[in-house]
Amino acid sequence: MKKLSLLLGVVFVVNNALNAQSYFGYTFDNYSGIHGVTLNPAHIVDSPFKADINLISGSVFLGSDYFGINIQDILKSEEGFDIDSDAQKFIKDDNNFFLNLDFLGPSFMFNLNKKSSIGITTRVRAFLNVNNINGELFESLSDGFDETTDFDFNIKDFNGTIHAWGEVGLTYGRILIKNEDHLLKGGVTLKYLQGVGSTFFSAPSITGRYDASANTLTTAGNLNYGSSQEDFDEVDFDLKNLTAGYGADIGFAYQWNDKKNHATSDPATQRFTKYKLKIGASITDIGSINYKESELTTYNLNATVDADSFDEDVAEAIEDNYTGVTTIASTKVRLPTALNLLVDYKIVGKLYASLATSMSLVSNNTPTANSIINTVSFAPRLEISWLSIYSPVSFRQYGDIAWGAGLRLGPLTVGSGSVLTNLLSNNSKFTDVYFGLKIPIYRKFEKKVM
Repeated sequence: MKKLSLLLGVVFVVNNALNAQSYFGYTFDNYSGIHGVTLNPAHIVDSPFKADINLISGSVFLGSDYFGINIQDILKSEEGFDIDSDAQKFIKDDNNFFLNLDFLGPSFMFNLNKKSSIGITTRVRAFLNVNNINGELFESLSDGFDETTDFDFNIKDFNGTIHAWGEVGLTYGRILIKNEDHLLKGGVTLKYLQGVGSTFFSAPSITGRYDASANTLTTAGNLNYGSSQEDFDEVDFDLKNLTAGYGADIGFAYQWNDKKNHATSDPATQRFTKYKLKIGASITDIGSINYKESELTTYNLNATVDADSFDEDVAEAIEDNYTGVTTIASTKVRLPTALNLLVDYKIVGKLYASLATSMSLVSNNTPTANSIINTVSFAPRLEISWLSIYSPVSFRQYGDIAWGAGLRLGPLTVGSGSVLTNLLSNNSKFTDVYFGLKIPIYRKFEKKVM
């Protein structure tokens, strides 16, 4: 039961830390190389690179619709920032928390010939989703029920999943159609997964009432809690107990080629087929990891308990006050499957504008599954071989707008999809940051109709 305490603790950390995906804005760049392949495997072919070698990259994306923070208050505060008193809270019946960690290890891509390319990626990833938690109850649990008034709550489809895994991906991409006017390419990534472990909980319905005068909490319903392995410990996990799984990404990209570029450019200077319009579509993170010896406990919450018992440890209070039945069973934890669409338009010269969306194909009501935050982004950028500057504006699930900035300078990339919003907004709900260090090896080729 200590793992439920840790899972709730991670939620509190997200709550106190400033409230994917991954590499916001950078993956739209024609020079993103192996990073772009993680968004759409079709991008591996007809790229500007003879080879692209990633040394180390990392992306962190976290947020919640429970509260917003003014970053300027944190920077200006001399006495320290108090999350409870200084943050603006948006308490609802169905608040949500989200965390996405994505680390790209040694990875590379290279061309087999003019029509096909191959790549290998290594990644370590962790997701946390907590969906449909009652904000007033969450506040009371985190504050130790320092309430002076009664309140009722009714929770529907409450669930949470934290999952960490590693993956090795093999990507193959090929040009399917190419002529002076059009180019169509496709790609697929096959993934071998190694599950580190997962903890999860769900409750189809929980109702309750807090009685301030009696300082009691009366609840009704059932809480299902589980972990991927019996006695699994997220803090001190054993890498010898990794669980294998399989996954895949698939994608296509169509280009309407730039006829003006054909007529006026020197073919010897073209590293990839220049276009006026590019349309891409991909489905990423298809698959799951099946933990065959998961420990599952169902707690009967039909009871009235002393609210003070929740002051120290929520998980311990649940275990001490409610009856639970534990079984060992197989549990499949789904990856955060998503549909990604991209429209990239060349405005003039080296100036482009992208309109992109990432939509979860996993409902947030699905137990034992992670999901991305649905996002629509508009990202203008200036790109040349050794430099890209971009500034994405994103409309994110839960009603938040984020404005960010990024820079690619030779082998180094840094950026954030929300840095400008975080600096300017009075109530930022999301924050993300990423970096990357790679060795790009550019190529030149003679452009001709195949």
